[in-house]
Amino acid sequence: MTFRGNAPLDPSQVEDQRGRGGSGGGLGGPIVVGGGGLGLVILIIALLLGVNPLSDYGGTNPSIDGAPSVQDCQTGADANKRDDCRIVGFVDSIQKYWTDEFARRGDTYLPAKTVLYTDATQGACGLAEAAMGPFYCPDDEKVYLDISFFQELTQRFGAKGGPFAEGYVVAHEYGHHVQNQLGLLSSGQSQNNTASIRVELQADCLAGVWARHAADTGYLEAPTDAEIAQALDAAASVGDDRIQQETQGRVQPEKWTHGSAAQRQQWYKTGYQTGDLDRCDTSRV
Repeated sequence: MTFRGNAPLDPSQVEDQRGRGGSGGGLGGPIVVGGGGLGLVILIIALLLGVNPLSDYGGTNPSIDGAPSVQDCQTGADANKRDDCRIVGFVDSIQKYWTDEFARRGDTYLPAKTVLYTDATQGACGLAEAAMGPFYCPDDEKVYLDISFFQELTQRFGAKGGPFAEGYVVAHEYGHHVQNQLGLLSSGQSQNNTASIRVELQADCLAGVWARHAADTGYLEAPTDAEIAQALDAAASVGDDRIQQETQGRVQPEKWTHGSAAQRQQWYKTGYQTGDLDRCDTSRV
């Protein structure tokens, strides 16, 4: 994924809590909305769990002690060099798109910050841990992300990774924020696997909508076919069937909460091919 070198980044949209560690508290309480199905075998928080695909890990990840901050991420050139700056760039692009799209529809998009953390951190939805994967917390309207978890997913589940796979992950979580603002999350916050799957597949579709318009935001060059393939590979890697097969050797559709690999790819494609929020109606899934 290529960011435009002179594109100015806004690091204020990302809270850098790396190296601080987690505070006490538990994992009960509010529902969090996640990006994949790996949480089914790692950690259950209410109904919806976060996992996420994949980065290439080719950039420079800051160390905890004396680490650079995301405040150093000032331009697209920085996003092309550093993993954390790449997250800043994706967040900026995604929120620029949804700000413009809401305005076009006569509405106002309220930005959501991403929290980068190491190992664990405390949020409004309880203790966020790396094992949970990236997730969206509706209570504080923030996305939580430990970048190091991407590497584990690549190694354990055979995801190919790549920068645009990472962009899919971030865009999916912000898809949940869009759903929250449109009042579409409540239908998935019940003990109903079908409702949960619809919410997750719609977030995949919204991620595809952003990808279609990513270049229009001014931060990115238009994605290539190879880069879209990275996102599709990421979506398949966190399909419930793929995760179940890898972890337990059998597929149990009755326990799905996020959808199959094929479904996740299908809805990302729908969003990308149409570029239209209105085509992301998963109510009939």
